[in-house]
Amino acid sequence: MAAAPKSLAALNRLILAAAPGVKGGARAVLGEGPLHPDIAFVGEQPGDQEDLAGKPFVGPAGKMLNKAMAEAGIDRRKVYVTNAVKHFKFEQRGKRRIHSKPTAGEVKHYRWWLEKELDLVKPKLVVALGATAALALAGKPLSISGNRGPINFNGRPGYITIHPSFLLRMRDEDKAKGWKDFVADMKRIHKLEREKLAA
Repeated sequence: MAAAPKSLAALNRLILAAAPGVKGGARAVLGEGPLHPDIAFVGEQPGDQEDLAGKPFVGPAGKMLNKAMAEAGIDRRKVYVTNAVKHFKFEQRGKRRIHSKPTAGEVKHYRWWLEKELDLVKPKLVVALGATAALALAGKPLSISGNRGPINFNGRPGYITIHPSFLLRMRDEDKAKGWKDFVADMKRIHKLEREKLAA
């Protein structure tokens, strides 16, 4: 691997020039948001709409994340959002592109990019949205149910919660509680962020 880039713009140029590490999308979707934010949210990978738009969290899961952030008092414009895997892994079925979960090896392939990205963005708190993001940040598998809440990601203050797409897949009878728990996580994340600012 070449010497680490000294700026986010230089890192992003490397990501855009690199060959995809997964089968599917050829377009890298970069992180988005301000440098030195209070919070960085890390998801699994871009989805179909993110791949088409070239922007993270603009599809149905992104809308759920925005809504939960708003309910918790977190300003989306002031946080950084990115993904553990930078390309959309999918299988073509007719005209539809079906999301395919990245393997641990694929997550590891992208981990260097994510680590460098966070080193350059310098968030105060890093939130793993789902198990793939937690794997990328911790460097080992972590269950969401057993680790949901505050955590330390190898020296980075962090928090683990579900990926908002999980809410979209829930059974109707479970969705209200799932949503309530997700918003509660966002409120705890906001509280942790405020405590870090006050420290």
